[in-house]
Amino acid sequence: MEVELKEMLDDLQSLRQSLSDPTLHASIDKLQSCVDHLTHLAKSVPVRRSKVKDMSAEVVDSNPYSRLMALQRMGIVENYERIREFSVAIVGIGGVGSVAAEMLTRCGIGRLLLYDYDKVELANMNRLFFRPEQVGMTKTDAAVQTLSDINPDVVLESYTLNITTVQGFETFMSSLRNKTFCPSKEGSGVDLVLSCVDNYEARMVVNQACNELNQTWMESGVSEDAVSGHIQLLIPGETACFACAPPLVVASGVDERTLKREGVCAASLPTTMGVVAGLLVQNTLKFLLKFGHVSPYLGYSSLKDYFPTMAMKPNPQCSNAACLERQKEYILAKPARDAEAKAKMEAEASTAAADLPLHADNEWNISVVDDSGLESTGGTSSDALPEGLIHELPSADEFQKPPASEALDTGIVDLEDLRRQLEALNAD
Repeated sequence: MEVELKEMLDDLQSLRQSLSDPTLHASIDKLQSCVDHLTHLAKSVPVRRSKVKDMSAEVVDSNPYSRLMALQRMGIVENYERIREFSVAIVGIGGVGSVAAEMLTRCGIGRLLLYDYDKVELANMNRLFFRPEQVGMTKTDAAVQTLSDINPDVVLESYTLNITTVQGFETFMSSLRNKTFCPSKEGSGVDLVLSCVDNYEARMVVNQACNELNQTWMESGVSEDAVSGHIQLLIPGETACFACAPPLVVASGVDERTLKREGVCAASLPTTMGVVAGLLVQNTLKFLLKFGHVSPYLGYSSLKDYFPTMAMKPNPQCSNAACLERQKEYILAKPARDAEAKAKMEAEASTAAADLPLHADNEWNISVVDDSGLESTGGTSSDALPEGLIHELPSADEFQKPPASEALDTGIVDLEDLRRQLEALNAD
C-alpha cells in the first residue's frame, strides 16, 4: 500500500508542474496532504507476517523458525516440527497462563485452547502480557488478538466461561474431547492441559476432568506473597492427583474463600510469574517433544533462589473415585509396560554395542595396545637393560637374598653347638 501511495504523490507532483493555471495548485496541494496522511496511517498499522506452510531450518532473517529448528540440528530434539501436531489447553489466562500461552505460540505449538471468564483491568498492567488498550476486553479475546499477531500459524480456540459451573464444566469436557484438529489421536483431543488458575475450586475441577478423561496435565501456582511458586506433573493413576494430597488449609477443613480480606489483594510480581511460566512451558516442551527430564514437582523460592523437587505417588485412599479407577488401570498395565520398556532398553543397548568400533578414531591418533604379549617368556626381568649396559647398584631383591652357601653353613654350625651342649649336660 505504501508503494501505491508514493506513486500517487509522484503523479500529483507531476500534474502540479504541468498545470499552467496557478489557481488549480491549491486543489492539488489538498490532495497531496490527504495522501501524506494516508501514508502516515499505513506506516502505523502493525505488520502481520504471513502463514508459514512448513517449518524450515534455513538461517535467514525472514524465517521465524530457524532458531527453533536449530534445536534439531544440535541434537537436542529429534524432530522439532512435530510441535505443530500437538494441542495444549490452558485454563486461566492470568499472570502465568497468559505468558505460558505467548511462549507456546512463539514456539510454534499447533493448537491452543484458552479458558477464562474474567476481563482485562488496569490492575493487570503489572503483568507481562496485557496492554492498556485491551482494558475491558475478555482475557480470552485479548489473548487471541495478541497471539494471532505473533504467530498466525497457531490454531487458537477461546472459551469465555467459568469451568466451575455445571454448564461451564460440560463445555470444558466436550472441548477437551474434540478431535477435529487431529482425528487419529488416541484418548482426548488434547495432548496436555495446563492449569494456571488461582484457586483451589478451579484446580479441583481441572483435576476431576483430567481424571475422568485419563488426561495428563500440569498444575502451576504462585504464592499469595508473590515470592514463590511451583509446577507439578499429574499423570492419572501413576502420580498423585490434586485430591490425593490436598493443601493443608483444605485438609484442615477451612474454606479458602474465607481467607480473603475485604480491600486486600494478593501480591503479584511479573518476575515470579514469568519464572513459573517459563518452568511450566519448558517442561511442557520436554514432555511433548520427548527430550530431557520432566520434573514431577518443581518449586521455586525467589528469596533464596531455591528449587526443591520431589515425586508423589497416588494415594490408595484418595477421595476422588475417578483417580482410584485410574490407579487400578495403571497397576494392571504396569507389568506389560515395564517388560516393554526393558526390552526396548536392551535392544537399544545391543544396537549401540554392535555399532561401537573396537577402537574409536581420534584426532590425536591414540590407540590402545594389548600388552599381554610383551611379557618375556624367558623369565628375564622386564627392566632388563640393552646389551652393553649394566646396573651400577644391585637390585633390591638381590641385595636382600643371602647366598645359599652361607645359609647352609650357618645351619651346620648351629647344630654342632647344640650337640656339644647336650653332651656336656649328660656328662654332669
